[in-house]
Amino acid sequence: MNEDGKTVVCWMQRDVRTVDNWALLFAGHLAETQKVPLHVIHVLPPPPAQTQEESLPDLENLRLTQRHGEFYLGGLEIVHKELKEKNVPFHALRPLSQRLVSSTIESQIVQQLKPCAIVCDFSPLRHVRQWMEGGFLESCEKSSVPLWQVDAHNVVPVWHAADKRQVGARTLRPRIHKVVSDYLQKFPKFKGNEHVEKDQELQAYDSDALKSFLDWDESVASQKWAVPGSAAAKAKFESFISTGLSKFDSHRNDPNYTQICSGLSPWVNHGHISFQRLMMAIKKLNRYATGSASFIEEGLIRRELSDNFLFYTPDDYDKLTGAAQWAQDSLELHSTDQREYTYSLEELETSKTHDDLWNAAQMQVVNEGKMHGFLRMYWAKKILEWTESPAVALKTALYFNDKYALDGRDPNGFVGVGWSIMGIHDMGWKEREIFGKIRFMNYAGCKRKFKVADFVKRYKGAAENAAAAEAEHNRAKRGQKRKLTHS
Repeated sequence: MNEDGKTVVCWMQRDVRTVDNWALLFAGHLAETQKVPLHVIHVLPPPPAQTQEESLPDLENLRLTQRHGEFYLGGLEIVHKELKEKNVPFHALRPLSQRLVSSTIESQIVQQLKPCAIVCDFSPLRHVRQWMEGGFLESCEKSSVPLWQVDAHNVVPVWHAADKRQVGARTLRPRIHKVVSDYLQKFPKFKGNEHVEKDQELQAYDSDALKSFLDWDESVASQKWAVPGSAAAKAKFESFISTGLSKFDSHRNDPNYTQICSGLSPWVNHGHISFQRLMMAIKKLNRYATGSASFIEEGLIRRELSDNFLFYTPDDYDKLTGAAQWAQDSLELHSTDQREYTYSLEELETSKTHDDLWNAAQMQVVNEGKMHGFLRMYWAKKILEWTESPAVALKTALYFNDKYALDGRDPNGFVGVGWSIMGIHDMGWKEREIFGKIRFMNYAGCKRKFKVADFVKRYKGAAENAAAAEAEHNRAKRGQKRKLTHS
């Protein structure tokens, strides 16, 4: 501890909640022990470095949408209000670029608040790690301010679950099950500060100013079904317990059963609720054994497997070079295979393909901000089949997922798309054109699993667009055939 410090600072970045938050609790404990006030900071995403002229920007340079922005800012406002009730100042920092994050924190936090210690939460996203592990860490060392990092997102901290990248769930699962009971501990109550001097508050919280700074893309509208905050997340979870958990194991892969899946991913991904809390509640309920086991498998093993992949593949998790060598070689071998159907970014974005199921899935994510998990696998694999190369397919699927899905911009999204397109956490399958050894999915297989027509009917225009695209494709083929005949 820096004995000359005047505060303890909690950098709350990924897990934006005041309840069930181990990073906040640890920071509060340090503040109480040192008899200094606790302050909480959050860093808003800087303005994109690239212009929208680049059709497929990466996550760091993807403009925030109104859909994500309102959910995100709503969560911050709730946290600000709850912290204020506990006499804890909340500082929302606004760096002007990615490279200025460290200097912004140093000037506004390290120099002005003079912390004796800083506690940050954990995110495996590359740009957030660069914020926390780059120049900011150096400034802490120069100022003799200790920096602790607490994984408040995973039940088992990512660096304790495994010391290297895992090949799949089968290798991570036993590691987590071996130690998870040690981490299912009761959350203490967050106390906050008894008193904070007014002159310690750097800047009044101004939601309008924050909204102006975020400058979000209003073309992607917000969704009324997604209300931010821990209270809304808890209500969503309780609804799932009563309507979905009992049949979760048997019906979760059928998109027509709309009440079976929990729908909690936006709240979990934004850190509005702790999965540890959900897991403990499921175990306490002690009902619906198969549904409970499947829910915990998805939320504990599969979700933490995603963090493992990003943490141990920091430079390549969104590139083909992040795939296993067998997948890289196979995709490269088939990268120039002839595609029967190819679509532009605009055609894909506006659901104008010959596949009515794909169109409906795209409409679901564009219009509703969510996509059923089974469909997301099919959706991404078709993008691989219909775009010019695996690299373009990967960037396209990630772009759509991060732009439209409320549970995008998250490790689960990167790994879900990566599994579909470049075989992350999968094995090699029978080799075929375009896909190589990547697992194949097709329309006929979907029809065997659920009533495709029922799902398509929910999205006006999906079938009509498919018929129009197929007709145009056939006209183009006839024209090409005539051209070859007369040449």
